[in-house]
Amino acid sequence: MKDQHKRLYEGMYILSASLSEEALKKGLGRIASLIESHGGEVHKVHDQGRKKLAFEINGHKQGCYYLLYFSVFPSAISEIWRECHLNEDLIRFMTLQVEKIEEKIEFKPLVEV
Repeated sequence: MKDQHKRLYEGMYILSASLSEEALKKGLGRIASLIESHGGEVHKVHDQGRKKLAFEINGHKQGCYYLLYFSVFPSAISEIWRECHLNEDLIRFMTLQVEKIEEKIEFKPLVEV
């Protein structure tokens, strides 16, 4: 029997830094529309800005990071992933199941060794 309850997820999406501001908004809109088209609901979006990638990915050295909190049926996740792989502007993405929505995202500074 399939789980019929929506679950809360946190998705990190890295879009190409070479996109214009308008294209970035459209790209983020496409991701939100994709989630909504599978019966999901986007609750919060954190724009983390442009950052240097830890390593070069397909010729990209920088990316624009977005953290989305959304709820969707677990059965829809694999279809969302499949469609994300087809998005050429999306460099990398990751989805995790979470318990709560973080209202503010803060990162601790790295300790120099």
